[in-house]
Amino acid sequence: MRTTSRAKRTIVLAVAATTAFGLSACNRASESDTGSGGEAAVGVVLITKDSTNPFFVAMQNGAKADAAKNNVKLTIASGKQEGDDQGQITAIEDAIARGDKGILITPMSTGVNAAIKKARDAGLYVIALDTPPDPADTVDITFATDNRQAGKLIGQWAAAQVAGKPATIALIDLFSDKIVSVDYNRDQGFLEGMGIDVADGKKNGDEAKTGKYTAAGGGDYTIVCNEAGNGEEAGGRSAMEKCLAKNPNINVVYTINEPTAVGANAALKAAGKTATIVSVDGGCAGVASVKSGVIGATAQQYPLKMATLGMEAIAKIARGGEKPKTTEGLDFFDTGVALVSDKEAEGVESITSDEGSKICWGN
Repeated sequence: MRTTSRAKRTIVLAVAATTAFGLSACNRASESDTGSGGEAAVGVVLITKDSTNPFFVAMQNGAKADAAKNNVKLTIASGKQEGDDQGQITAIEDAIARGDKGILITPMSTGVNAAIKKARDAGLYVIALDTPPDPADTVDITFATDNRQAGKLIGQWAAAQVAGKPATIALIDLFSDKIVSVDYNRDQGFLEGMGIDVADGKKNGDEAKTGKYTAAGGGDYTIVCNEAGNGEEAGGRSAMEKCLAKNPNINVVYTINEPTAVGANAALKAAGKTATIVSVDGGCAGVASVKSGVIGATAQQYPLKMATLGMEAIAKIARGGEKPKTTEGLDFFDTGVALVSDKEAEGVESITSDEGSKICWGN
């Protein structure tokens, strides 16, 4: 099913956010700067999981570009790499010491929850971006993709590709030693999209390893592996190699993000194998991988929108404005998702890679 009204609305919202990003000045307000109404600059820190993943780089660039418009004194911080809880904790403590008004954070894991509570107790307004914390009320509000829905979309699409034939599945997740909502929501959403029963909806790897998938007519499935790729290309390749060693006949590969998908594809290619690969993120490089056929489908999300809306919200609250509200029926503010694929699947809304490239982020 090609672009429907829901998908079109997602595109319009994303284009609007991207346009705002492109028109904003890319500089920081100094401590002494005031807005046109004589208001003091608002201190905000953006804390991402790392500063190398294109998703987080795009988020940082979006926030920088919008800072001057909102008279925000922006600080950028991150962990050294995925899994660096202490790096994020240090950045939170620095924000409290500076007297910042708010924090935007892609929380690494539950390991940063105590530091977030300390910041809120000190009067900072804390917004999670992309990764809802567990529990959700650890922060004041989350601006994020519905990662469960993103997983369901690629699961439904993948089921339509095997269409009743046996599905031999590799699941390449984010971590094996941390519990992160974005990790289990994408993985479990994918399984639900394929029509595979999950056990604990907040835990990866405890579902039945064999059985029936029910989407797209249904068929037999075998889950070969749940391996952690740490969200990186090298990790995706090594995880896929481990999965192929267990079963060389894998024909469906779920990946936590697009760098992981590229690594998984490299391992398949080196082994002389092919499989249908699905992923989540929708960066420009990922969309290009859809167009080239490396990735069959990806669920596109919008990090620029998360960062700019979050920063605008903190600036507004600091100046006496209203606090943002969650999307109806959810415990977070949904910033939208669209499935990107050049191969249609009956009953699954999607946009083409050409359409996705017009609203993607990163290089």
